[in-house]
Amino acid sequence: MQVVKIVYWEQDGGWLGYLEEYPDYWTQGDTLDDLKEHLKDLYHDMTSGQILGIRKVEEMVLS
Repeated sequence: MQVVKIVYWEQDGGWLGYLEEYPDYWTQGDTLDDLKEHLKDLYHDMTSGQILGIRKVEEMVLS
């Protein structure tokens, strides 16, 4: 089981959200569960290697 962080909120009767690693790529759902299903699909699309030029956010340790 893999765990990813998501950011989401309710707006105008629907749900919006994105994967924390990929903040430029939002999706939406009618319910929170629907949104999470869309986020799962988005994650698979983003990590498949099929889409070029994806921008990603990650942490870097400075010494």
